[in-house]
Amino acid sequence: MTEKNILAYFHSPEQAEGAAKKLEALRVEDLSINRFSRYAGIGPSGASYTPGVSGSFSSWVPGALGTNATAGIMAAADPSASGMSDGGQEGPTGRDVLLTVVVDEAVHHRALSIIEQAGGMI
Repeated sequence: MTEKNILAYFHSPEQAEGAAKKLEALRVEDLSINRFSRYAGIGPSGASYTPGVSGSFSSWVPGALGTNATAGIMAAADPSASGMSDGGQEGPTGRDVLLTVVVDEAVHHRALSIIEQAGGMI
């Protein structure tokens, strides 16, 4: 039994969950749905970082409360962190939900079709 991996991107978690429900009928080996953002890690408040929302870069202390130091540095270096940018530097927009699926090779093409019909981009 050979397995195939599929990475598909969706606009919303609901779209990905709809595809996942249909894919379960194919007896998938593994399936996960994750949302990703521009920077990994979380801010000192425990909230996910959203450029332009946190205030200023001075609120970012790398390593504070166990945050990822690299993510804090990248977030602080973003032009939108200063409050002086003209906007347009938001995080990923559009397809920021990732559906990862491992299926048997025999149903791979059916799985691709299900994902595309659900609005996913492979």
